[in-house]
Amino acid sequence: MKIGRNHLLPIVFVFAATLALGVAAFTARVIEARSMAEVRTALAIEGQDWAAVEADGLIVRLSGMAETEALRFRALSIAGTVVDASRVIDAMEVRPAEELRAPDFSVEVLRNDDGVSLIGLIPATDDRESIVSELGDLAGQGRVTDMLETADYPAPPGWDAAVEFGLESLASLPRAKISITAERVNVTAITASAAEKARLEAELARRAPPGLRVGLDLSAPRPVITPFTLRFLIDADGARFDACSADTDQARTRILAAAVAAGAEGKSTCTIGLGVPSPRWAEAVEAGISALAQLGAGSLTFSDADISLIAEDTVSQEDFDRVVGELDGALPEAFSVTPVLMLPPDANSSGPPQFTATLSPEGQLQMRGRLTDERLRTVVESFAAARFGTGSVYNAVRLDGELPSGWSVRVLAALEALAELANGSALVQPDLVQISGTTGNQGANAEIARILAEKLGNGAQFEISVRYEEKLDPELGLPTPEECVADVNTILSVQKITFAPGSADIDGDGLKTLDLIAEALQNCEDVPMEIAAHSDSQGREEMNLSLSQQRANSVLNGLLARRVLTSNLTAVGYGEANPIADNSTEEGREANRRIEFTLIVPEEDSGEDAAAEDGSEGEAPAEPEGETAAEGEETSEDGNEQN
Repeated sequence: MKIGRNHLLPIVFVFAATLALGVAAFTARVIEARSMAEVRTALAIEGQDWAAVEADGLIVRLSGMAETEALRFRALSIAGTVVDASRVIDAMEVRPAEELRAPDFSVEVLRNDDGVSLIGLIPATDDRESIVSELGDLAGQGRVTDMLETADYPAPPGWDAAVEFGLESLASLPRAKISITAERVNVTAITASAAEKARLEAELARRAPPGLRVGLDLSAPRPVITPFTLRFLIDADGARFDACSADTDQARTRILAAAVAAGAEGKSTCTIGLGVPSPRWAEAVEAGISALAQLGAGSLTFSDADISLIAEDTVSQEDFDRVVGELDGALPEAFSVTPVLMLPPDANSSGPPQFTATLSPEGQLQMRGRLTDERLRTVVESFAAARFGTGSVYNAVRLDGELPSGWSVRVLAALEALAELANGSALVQPDLVQISGTTGNQGANAEIARILAEKLGNGAQFEISVRYEEKLDPELGLPTPEECVADVNTILSVQKITFAPGSADIDGDGLKTLDLIAEALQNCEDVPMEIAAHSDSQGREEMNLSLSQQRANSVLNGLLARRVLTSNLTAVGYGEANPIADNSTEEGREANRRIEFTLIVPEEDSGEDAAAEDGSEGEAPAEPEGETAAEGEETSEDGNEQN
């Protein structure tokens, strides 16, 4: 069958079109493949192989996750150098930038005699001028060196409390370094004494905000011990120290180890101090304790380089001589020992003469027994009056001219030792001095041992039985909340807080009262109290209420300016709502115009629902004469309350 001329021409056109389409498709695939390959190669060469490349005809599509906007733009630019930029489709994404991390805020404060230095980084929201001003008050004649930097980031949790605690701690530490972060405050300081060190450690630990870690590194200078004293006993109560002194940490370790080897149990303390008579002190003490342990019973007393070794009458003469001889050979040069072997008591003796002194808890001293003559009695009375108070001494001694020599020295030494106690007794006999009682001084045993060793001389026998009671310790005997309120009220009953007329400004006399109250509150920082201001009924009620609130705030701010921690103090103005006297008389109005400090008792402890309803929740009853402080108010011509 022949194809007609009219049919052939369309077939040719169809064939040509199909061929053209095939060639175009093939060419497009070639271009796609070449574009993808060239773009991928270019990206790989530049280290941007994170970008995925796809081609659709002449169009090149880039996708993937760029770490930064700069990397995205870099990949786009590289692709644009290989193919026409108009053919490049940007489907890439940029990883979201993480929120910038806040810097680590910290402050280091250094304080010494030259002033205060500040260095560190604080939030821009902190009141820098207030911090520098507060430290300027502490620097006194010194200067404040401010090297703080700021960053505009919010303060981390706990930062404000940590800074407040650190700066408050600096107030009681004249030589200190305090490092402050939001989580921790490190305090490094030098204190004046071991007692102050213990007090400050307890106070700072008590005042630390909840959740804040506090590191304390407080040190105290070594005391000068004169004479350098050590006393070790072995008797029916066991082996123990009455007093222990060492010159170094290593010496203390050696001495305490020797005591344990001799039978001492429990924790023993040994004071490290200055004044040691020989660098071989520990060696001499070790030899002495070892000798006493061999004897089995007695006392060993070191007073500088003089040693007294007293053995009980249960020790045989043979053992005593042997041990003393060995000790003489073992002692370092400069040390000398005086050995004493006690003799058994004479059954036919009526007992030795004696002198006794008894100190009561109220401070009354009673003296009985024997003194040699009138001259010694006068000296003893004068000495006792000087130590215990003129009106606190009762003397019932009798005179005996046959007393042994040295009796006066022994009596005066016993009284001096007794003065270290809160209450107790002293017994003086020809061959023995006994001191017993209670004390609030943890170092009383050591001090009594030093006094007796120095006054009685080498070879003297004495016994010390003193018990420490924490409640008697003036460093630890902080007042109770009730005592805190009573102390403030006592001050207010003597001198009222007064204000300038018609204002909340405390006047000169009132400022003096505020100074006394601030001093009384130094040991009451954790006691919750309410500062309540009251007025009389003259003037408008709203004005009286407003002015009383302002005055309560003035008292609170005045205490804060005197470095009293006010977090537990609340200022409340009651206006004329709670009168305590008749407002129709001047005397009554004077009584009603007052400032009151009252104890705030937690609701669960008070159990007084009615008190909560009338606004008096937690107020402890106070004595009438101590609960108010009238303010010396006056009345203006228009009848408004003035003060």
